[in-house]
Amino acid sequence: MSFKAVAVAALALLLAGGGLVYYYAGQEPGPLVKVEKPAAIGGGPVAVDVTVDAVGTTLRRLDVSVEQQGRTFRLFSLDAPGNARFVQETAHRIRITHESPPGVLAGLRDGPARLVVTASRDVLYGVRRAETVEARDLAVRLTAPTLTVVSRHHYVSLGGAEMVVYRVSPPDSTSGVQAGARYYPGYPASGAAGPSAAGAPPVDAALRVAFFGLLHDQDITTPIRLVARDSAGNAASVDFAYRAMTSAFARRRLPVTDAFFKKVVPPILEATPALQLPTDTPEARLEAFLRINGDLRRANDTQIEELARATSPEKMWRGAFARMGRAKSEAVFADHRTYVYAGRDVDQQVHLGADLASTRGAAITASNTGHVVFAGFLGIYGNCVVIDHGMGVQSLYAHLSSVTVEVGDRINRGETIGRSGATGLAGGDHLHFTILVAGRPVNPLEWWDPHWIADRIDRKLVEAGIVRGRPRGR
Repeated sequence: MSFKAVAVAALALLLAGGGLVYYYAGQEPGPLVKVEKPAAIGGGPVAVDVTVDAVGTTLRRLDVSVEQQGRTFRLFSLDAPGNARFVQETAHRIRITHESPPGVLAGLRDGPARLVVTASRDVLYGVRRAETVEARDLAVRLTAPTLTVVSRHHYVSLGGAEMVVYRVSPPDSTSGVQAGARYYPGYPASGAAGPSAAGAPPVDAALRVAFFGLLHDQDITTPIRLVARDSAGNAASVDFAYRAMTSAFARRRLPVTDAFFKKVVPPILEATPALQLPTDTPEARLEAFLRINGDLRRANDTQIEELARATSPEKMWRGAFARMGRAKSEAVFADHRTYVYAGRDVDQQVHLGADLASTRGAAITASNTGHVVFAGFLGIYGNCVVIDHGMGVQSLYAHLSSVTVEVGDRINRGETIGRSGATGLAGGDHLHFTILVAGRPVNPLEWWDPHWIADRIDRKLVEAGIVRGRPRGR
């Protein structure tokens, strides 16, 4: 074979090999793309949060855009990054965050749209590029939710609670009551209908019920309003008519002794491994008591507030809550206490419950129907049970000598849940009882009162058509 023929054959093989390499390079996968935001688009700035892995090569292109009715709106481009923030998470993976001003989306309309992310990387030393196109459906909502108050006559006392019925649109918005810095979620009103809804027309899907409080440490001038936020981040708030009333809280000077510290401090420390404190001298026991009465109290209250996350969206209780029978009241709600040791003031705390005592080891029964969300030892509260009654309302029973229920148990009103005792920071055998709204203590006196329940809750549910009955006049 001649040299020319050999050269032609070699060139042919080289071209064929190159063609195969070029072809297979074109089959390489594009960059790995993960889109965190946006999941929806509202009327404000649009946040872009995208992670791209160029798989060992160089990222050459990244475009993020929204497509709707044949039009394309660009949110971000690697060619013109603007004020984007780049974080190199690994050698080839980069996270890009960017905020587009609302004007970029001029012409976009409420309704469905599609998010399209296009990314490419070099392959074959830059001779070819491998591309990835990620697309997802998203909703465009350019208008804020609307809120309309349905219920009338809202009266809330300092330390007390109230309920409001309202309508929110769109119905999938997150909504509730904002009382100063505290937020109280609203729940679908269908959850408040209960057994009385059998055979009745379905409850309007836009109706909501929210229980809220004006806490003992807030001011009666605290602003209270309805708030809502939709999936696109649009927010709205609406004032509603209410009357806030002041309350008088008791003040007590409470003597404490070393004998009391010897009784209560060691068991609490033994049951709280995270709190390791010496107790070998009177001053050490005093210091341990102060840590328990302060730091541990706050940690316990945070844990109690977190239990509100386990609330049922359905109202399981009915009527007034039952007070412990034949019990003497030993302390009232929001009792401001000054602790006095060896003639000097050593601490101040607020007692957020009602202390009730009858006989030693008295049977403690559920004040209303619900399910158990906590049953065990809880720091200053000793052996404690928390029952969820639905829609953010819970009841707490503390200082028990024994607990006879478990988390998850369904409990009917009047069923025994344990026995009274003196566990935790208790000087003697009694029950510490309180009502919680969204995990925050409110005055239980209201919830024991059938007239308050009928006026503040039942009447509003009837007037809104959520439950059947005859509205009460005023």
